[in-house]
Amino acid sequence: MALKQRRTYARYTLEALTLLGKMIRLGRKQRKMTEFELAERLGVARSTLQRMEKGDPRVEVGLMFEAASIVGVTLFDSNEKGITALSGRTDDRIAVLPKHVYKAGKQVKDEF
Repeated sequence: MALKQRRTYARYTLEALTLLGKMIRLGRKQRKMTEFELAERLGVARSTLQRMEKGDPRVEVGLMFEAASIVGVTLFDSNEKGITALSGRTDDRIAVLPKHVYKAGKQVKDEF
C-alpha cells in the first residue's frame, strides 16, 4: 500500500487562504449567520465550512469564492460589472501574448 503524499504549499498561499477564511468568518458573523446556516446555504457539511474558515487549502476554490460572495467579502471588485471589465482587460492582455510558451532552446555560442 502506497503512502499518500501531502501536497506542500507556499507560505504566501497558506497565508492568503487563512486570510480569506478569516474574512469569510468575519462576514458570516457580521451578518449574524450561524455556521450551520452558511453551510446549509453552500450545500456543504458544517465541518467543511469550519475547514474553509481555517484556510484549509483542500477546500474547493469555488466553495471559498461562493462563501465569500454570500457573506459580502469583496475579492476582486465591488460589483459584477467591475469583475466583467477586469476580465475583459485581462483577455485583451492575454490576446497580445504568444499563443504558446516555449523553453529557450540551445544557447548559441558566438564567441570566435
